[in-house]
Amino acid sequence: MAEQASVNRIAVLVSGGGSNLQSIIDKVHESDIAAEICCVISNRKEVYALERARKANISAVVVESRIYAERSLFEQALLGELKKQQPDIIVMAGFMRVLSAEFIAHYSGRILNIHPSLLPDFTGLHTHQRALAAGRKRHGCSVHFASAELDGGPLIMRAEVAVLDTDNEETLALRVLQQEHEIYPLCIQWLCEGKIKLRNNEVFYCNEKLLEPLTWQNEIDCK
Repeated sequence: MAEQASVNRIAVLVSGGGSNLQSIIDKVHESDIAAEICCVISNRKEVYALERARKANISAVVVESRIYAERSLFEQALLGELKKQQPDIIVMAGFMRVLSAEFIAHYSGRILNIHPSLLPDFTGLHTHQRALAAGRKRHGCSVHFASAELDGGPLIMRAEVAVLDTDNEETLALRVLQQEHEIYPLCIQWLCEGKIKLRNNEVFYCNEKLLEPLTWQNEIDCK
């Protein structure tokens, strides 16, 4: 009998409601992502993302950041939980903590993040409000390999939406979120398949170095 191929184990880090987590859970359930979610870890108690995990029979763990006096102590506790689960890939889905270079080094090239702006523009919080205030005509979201820099790290893919004259923060956020739910599971699947890789802090897609981030629905497929 042929040996069955191993399945990537994904750990998802969360801090809030978990809508991106839900999109990942759904894609795994539909077999669009060839992986299993081995755990969901939150740095905050009683967030809805933990309930989403429990409903999907996924291990839901809290490593509460506020109880640790130093970031290094929190990260040691987080690493301890991750070592129990032995994930191949770590996915940050609304995880409101910047991880240190020492932490990132444990999972180099295996930590993804998504951010609701067209990076490098509007790192940090309140991205939709800031895009509107700046009069931007295009806005969107970005998937990147995580680094120790806030919303930094090499970019993989961006998805754009038009900013309408009638938009407010809520309507713009909703359209961007719809794009997040498309591109994040796709990039996770590519990482599982080895289609995207991080080499010398540069992103390779289908063994070709990306000179600029991929754009949603304009990516070139490869076998």
